[in-house]
Amino acid sequence: MRPFRHPCLWGAVLGLGLAASAFADPELRQEAREIQRSQAELQARIDATDDEGRAMLEELRELEREERRLSRENAELAPRHERQVADLERREHALDTLEETREALPALQERLIERLAQWVESDMPFLREERQARVASLTTHAGELSLAERWERIIGAWRTELEYGREVDTWRGYLGEGDSRREVDYLRLGRVGFYYLTPDGRAGRVWQADAGSWASLDEAQRREVRNGLRIARDRRSPELLTLPISQPLESAGEGDA
Repeated sequence: MRPFRHPCLWGAVLGLGLAASAFADPELRQEAREIQRSQAELQARIDATDDEGRAMLEELRELEREERRLSRENAELAPRHERQVADLERREHALDTLEETREALPALQERLIERLAQWVESDMPFLREERQARVASLTTHAGELSLAERWERIIGAWRTELEYGREVDTWRGYLGEGDSRREVDYLRLGRVGFYYLTPDGRAGRVWQADAGSWASLDEAQRREVRNGLRIARDRRSPELLTLPISQPLESAGEGDA
């Protein structure tokens, strides 16, 4: 009678026998250990590669976020940069023309002084000596002043003349020359009306620019001038005055233009 052998059991026994025989061989054991070590090193390299890949992926995402932030900042800064470029171009243009402007300024100053002198000469004759002296001072010792200092004095003189057209003023002064010289009270309403009354109020006149002379005022008009003198002296609010004007309003406003 033949003994029973199960195929699987026999294979397992055979495998165990082969493994036992293999582990019994030193060379095979050494080779098995090297294979295991190689597998461990390979797995370590795979794990390291995975870690490096994750780090590189995170770095890439950070770079993308930084790029989006820089794009937003560039979009916000672009208009400001354009304004700065335009401003720089204007400054460069001003520097290019600065020398020409410097050369033209003295001639412009002389023209302004000449026009101011003509204006004072042709204007109503109020405070004429004072105004003429102011204009003359613009050319006195002009060489001792810097360009900016002389320019400031010219602009100041023009500003004073322009202010005369916006003021109500009164003062006591003299009229005439020699034996006919007498003291009077002057009233000036901007550059529209220029009047005077004698201290006793019995005589008064209005300056007529067209004729270049004084014209008499009647009693009603002299009362209006006295009222105007009180307004100017007391610095009261202006009231309606019925008076003849010295020159048309269009001519009075020419200097303010």
